[in-house]
Amino acid sequence: MTRVAAIDCGTNSIRLLVADVDPHTGELVDLDRRMTIVRLGQGVDRTGRLAPEALERTFAACREYAGIIKEHGAERVRFVATSASRDAENRQEFVDGVMDLLGVEPEVISGDQEAEFSFTGATKELTRRTDLARPFLVVDIGGGSTEFVVGDDHVRAARSVDVGCVRMTERHLVRDGVVADPPTEEQIAAMRADIEAALDRAEEAVPLREARTLVGLAGSVTTVSAIAQNLPAYDSAAIHHSRVSLDRVREITEELLRSTHAERAAIPSLHPGRVDVIGAGSLVLLAIMERIGAREVVVSEHDILDGIAHYAASETH
Repeated sequence: MTRVAAIDCGTNSIRLLVADVDPHTGELVDLDRRMTIVRLGQGVDRTGRLAPEALERTFAACREYAGIIKEHGAERVRFVATSASRDAENRQEFVDGVMDLLGVEPEVISGDQEAEFSFTGATKELTRRTDLARPFLVVDIGGGSTEFVVGDDHVRAARSVDVGCVRMTERHLVRDGVVADPPTEEQIAAMRADIEAALDRAEEAVPLREARTLVGLAGSVTTVSAIAQNLPAYDSAAIHHSRVSLDRVREITEELLRSTHAERAAIPSLHPGRVDVIGAGSLVLLAIMERIGAREVVVSEHDILDGIAHYAASETH
C-alpha cells in the first residue's frame, strides 16, 4: 500500500483525501476525508479574477490540510485545481500561495484530465458489480463546470462544459448581490435554457444517450440523495452507491426552487455553504436525467478525489 494525499480544489469547495492505495488491485482505504467550502470561484465569471478574500479562505484550508498530511505521513501529495483557477487572470497568486503552504504545485488540469480522474474514482468499485449495465455515464456537477464522461473500464469520450451550481446561481439567480428568494419562473426558465444549451455542447463530443448506468458525483448530487433519504444529517455511508429515481429528483428540484433561503437552510443534511446553490445544482442533474432518459442516478461519494489518489499511488511505482 502507498500512502497518498489527494487535494481537489474546485470552484466552491476544497477537499482532502489521505488514503492507503494498492496500485495493483485498486483497493483504497480512507484515513482522512474532508471538505471545506471556500468559494474560490466567487465572482470569477463576472471579474475574471480570484477575489482576495476567496484566496484567503482557500489558503486557510490549505494550512489546515498541510497539518493533517504531515500527521499521517503521506508519501506523495497531489494537488489538482479545477475550473475557477483555470479561468482566472491572477492564477499565479493562487499557485504561489499553495506552493508556500503545501510544497507542491497545484496542477491546473484540463477538462479532459478532470474527466479521466473523475471516471477512475467513480467507477473503480462499480466495474465489479454485475447489476449495473455498461457503458457508464459519469456526471460530475461542480461549482463552475460539469464533466460528462462515457466509458466502460476506461474513458471513451469526455467533455467539460461551463455549467455548475455556483456559475448558474450567479448568472441567473443573483440580482444586486442578493440570491433570489425564491427564484421567479423566468429566472428558472433562463437557467434551464442555459443548461440545455450546455447539454447540446456535451452531446457533440459524448454519446450521452448510449449510457446504460448514470453515475452522479459531487455535492449537488450527494445532497439530493441525502434529501431523498430524509437523512437527519449528512451520512456518507448511506449516500455512497444509493440510487435516486428520476421522479424523486424532479420532486426535490421543484421543492428546492420553490423554497426560500430559510426553508432550505432548515434541511438537516444540507451543508450551509450549499443553501444558495443547491437549487441550480439539482436542476442540472434533472436536466441531464431527462435528456438521456435515465430512470435513476447511482450516487457515488468516490469521485475525482479518489481518482487523483489512484494516479498519485500508481506514479510512485
